[in-house]
Amino acid sequence: MTEHAHRWRKSSYSGGTASSDCVEVAALGAVVGIRDSKAPDEPHLGVSQGAFRGLLSAVRGRHD
Repeated sequence: MTEHAHRWRKSSYSGGTASSDCVEVAALGAVVGIRDSKAPDEPHLGVSQGAFRGLLSAVRGRHD
């Protein structure tokens, strides 16, 4: 399965347009992929699900 077959998602706060500059995430098996929406064909970050949950807990309420 290629990376493009994964379902990349972005926040509903991003405006929903294809030109919005934001971060996208996708479940990639045991890791969560994180990429720049402006550069979808460039390499992405991969973090464990636990690390991603920790990131969300740390920023939730501070930046929304």
